Amino acid sequence: MEITFEKDYLKELYENGKARSKKHRFQPSVIKKYIQTVDKLRVAKNTEELYPIKSLNYEKLIGDKKGLESVRVDNKYRIEFISSVEGEEPDTITICSIIELSNHYK
Repeated sequence: MEITFEKDYLKELYENGKARSKKHRFQPSVIKKYIQTVDKLRVAKNTEELYPIKSLNYEKLIGDKKGLESVRVDNKYRIEFISSVEGEEPDTITICSIIELSNHYK
């Protein structure tokens, strides 16, 4: 999938391993797993390839967050994103637009 980042701090975490904003500070282990999870998203051709990877726990969200999808980073954090398909068969591209690295239980 092609990955885009909705917020600057998400891109900074992925590319630099840290964010400039003090509000978006995470433990090094969370950042490492975030980068690994984004890499898994990047390798997948479409969202259907995420279902067999049990560690990601891919799901389409319901309720307040209807329309969003998420994958697990660790037991506490999830990546929320929107996926869209562009182009026509067989040249379709799935674009994954990462919205938030959220604390799942907050």
